[in-house]
Amino acid sequence: MLGLASAFQLIAYKLKVPSILLLLVGGFALGQVVPPESVLGRDLLFAGVNIAVGVILFEGSLSLRFRELRGLSQAVLRLCTVTVLLAWLLITAAGVVVGVGWQLALLIGALLVVTGPTVIAPIVRQLRPTRRVSSMLRWEGIIVDPIGAILAVLVFQAVILSGPEPAVGTALLTLGRTILVATVITVVLGVALEVALRRHWIPDFLEGTVFLAASVAALVISNEVQTESGLLTVTMLGIFLANRPDLRLDHVREFKEHLQVLIVGTLFVLLAGRLTPAEVLGVLPTALVFVTILILVVRPASIWLGLAGTSATREERTLLSFMAPRGIVAAAVTSIFALELEHAAEEAVVASREGGLDPTEVLRLEAEAERLDALVVAAADLVPLVFMTIVITVAVYGLGVGRLAERLGLATTTPHGVLFAGAPTWARQSAAVLEKLKVPTLLVSLSMAEVMQARLSGLRVERTHILSEYAVEDMELAGIGSLVAATFDDETNSTAAREFAHTLGSQRTFTVRRQADPLPEGSTPREKQLAQAQKQQDKEARRHGERGHGNGRSPGRRAGGRRSKDRPAEKQGSSQAKRRTASKLSTNVAFSPPLSSPELEDRIANGMEVRQTKLTEQHPLDVFLEREPDAVLMFVVEDGVARVVTAETTVPQTGVALVALVQARGGAPHRVRELAERPGDDDPEPTEKDPGSSGDDTPDTGRA
Repeated sequence: MLGLASAFQLIAYKLKVPSILLLLVGGFALGQVVPPESVLGRDLLFAGVNIAVGVILFEGSLSLRFRELRGLSQAVLRLCTVTVLLAWLLITAAGVVVGVGWQLALLIGALLVVTGPTVIAPIVRQLRPTRRVSSMLRWEGIIVDPIGAILAVLVFQAVILSGPEPAVGTALLTLGRTILVATVITVVLGVALEVALRRHWIPDFLEGTVFLAASVAALVISNEVQTESGLLTVTMLGIFLANRPDLRLDHVREFKEHLQVLIVGTLFVLLAGRLTPAEVLGVLPTALVFVTILILVVRPASIWLGLAGTSATREERTLLSFMAPRGIVAAAVTSIFALELEHAAEEAVVASREGGLDPTEVLRLEAEAERLDALVVAAADLVPLVFMTIVITVAVYGLGVGRLAERLGLATTTPHGVLFAGAPTWARQSAAVLEKLKVPTLLVSLSMAEVMQARLSGLRVERTHILSEYAVEDMELAGIGSLVAATFDDETNSTAAREFAHTLGSQRTFTVRRQADPLPEGSTPREKQLAQAQKQQDKEARRHGERGHGNGRSPGRRAGGRRSKDRPAEKQGSSQAKRRTASKLSTNVAFSPPLSSPELEDRIANGMEVRQTKLTEQHPLDVFLEREPDAVLMFVVEDGVARVVTAETTVPQTGVALVALVQARGGAPHRVRELAERPGDDDPEPTEKDPGSSGDDTPDTGRA
């Protein structure tokens, strides 16, 4: 089951379709062969589903920070209150329109006000909308889930179980108990976990496990005290912990993210497997009409009325109006309530048959049993109707919202912009060239001089440190697909690349070459020449250090008196391993040849500039390299999509725009640095060449 769930999600990622579609279809097909209840049993299945949904909501609520609500607090509050109430009433009306009884219609309306992180998160991850839209969608999805579950409990207990007469009193009493229980458990358990973390009572490797156990315990205890209050409890607990000052939850979030992906896939496969083809075909016509009303009437009306007078723009409201896929909470809670309704009907029948009761009471119990039996019959189509709603809404919103978001300017389905961490001259020139090729860029620098130069050039720039809380958590990255860490500090570059890999993907985060790292094997002579310069500088620095310590050793000798170049090969390899960055900490190195930021700035200072060249049949890559032997290949742009060139990149000969650092037009020839041509102690002497030869196979262009 776990293997199938993971496989479906991987296939969906490769096909760029919502993973839930494949999970539902695959689970439905698998359920016809092996029904989930025959393997797990009904009680164990629904108990596991309830716990799994709680874990999902806890993981999602850990990402909700109050600072995200700056400028959005009123809109988010309306989304979680007024919009929910409007949606409940309108969905109830839609249920009545398609022939559902008013009591079950109220229950369906409560169940389907939710969207949920299980469907919103994958779509947002693929869509990459603006921060404002992303925040509103995530807050709505996570907060409304427990609200919808509580609303369904109120309807179930007040209207369905108790009848219409005491509905208001029963609902208020249930709501009060639910909020009280959730608040008490949240405060007690939240404070205990916070104290344990701050005092380091929990080792790092157990943080994820302990928090998982705590969330499950909170869910179970809360449900035991007050029915179906657990989802609200775990959501409140996650928000409480996420907003405690200086409380580091990195290990917890990472553990939960991986667990959530696995749980979501398994849940959809299990719950979809409970349906039969006859049930699906039986509700299909009704489901099509019902979902059409939800998409075209209910969601747009509830959003536009609910967000009237808030800071949400017209474009944001339009996108939110067509973004309401239903997820696992609706599926799980519907299945649970269908089962609870059957149990209630059975208990009413048993109670009516007990002896020793007053005849009037017996008649009342028999009438109640008949009413519940009728509801059970009418609710037979409830689960397949909700599942069809999930499938259709996920398909429509997941496959169509991307184009709408692009037309509204709020997202892009194929983000291909470039983020530069740091704004030295070469980065500003690269950004300007990419902007001319319709590739969005963003420069991030704390240097006022660099920021002012970028703004004068009309470039988009943020004045902040790339590792600041604002840059990592709140900076707008809509349209950005790649990162090039270009600061003069190697550690900042590496850390930024690893941090932004969580958002952009590790294959799309790059750093310039570390100033102390060796070039990769197979580097060209011109690449090795620059590395030789750095190597020589390091040697001279070591020599000065040895002389300063007065140890009396000759520059090239080790403590044992043997020259370093005579060391055994394994010891030389060990020495290189001590200097080279660990593979698990290394990142993709940008450009070909890979140069450090100071080296790129040095080339700019010596008469080179960043330009774009269209590679055509008349001017292919080979001709370009012959004309520009000193060129640093930086980006390849094809159909408006930019790719960062590395030493391993195979650049097409034609059909693309090549962005490279080349000799400035009309500029003075690039001068060879004397240091770069001087052989090092550990390198063989250069072979003799004809007078005037540059020392390699390329034409003499006077390059470094």
